[in-house]
Amino acid sequence: MFHAGAGAIAAETSATRTVVIEGTRYDPETLTVKRGETVVWINKDPFPHTVTATGVFDSHSIGPNRSWRYTARKTGQYAYVCTLHPNMKGSLKVE
Repeated sequence: MFHAGAGAIAAETSATRTVVIEGTRYDPETLTVKRGETVVWINKDPFPHTVTATGVFDSHSIGPNRSWRYTARKTGQYAYVCTLHPNMKGSLKVE
């Protein structure tokens, strides 16, 4: 019988997912991750953006060609916006 060690479990939960900010939108707009995974938002626009879920996370200003990362610790559905461009909306679902 095979038993996965702690290293295998850690590798499984430490995945990194990417959201690209470009064209004044988040791509993908909705992302589902597992608890413990890290999400990196990369700003490819020539001006700053934020990734803000009030009371949960706030990237503050992410400059052009910069990124911000967040490790999902609590399960739930988190709607977020760019506070500089409120028409930009995204959703992070943590399972």
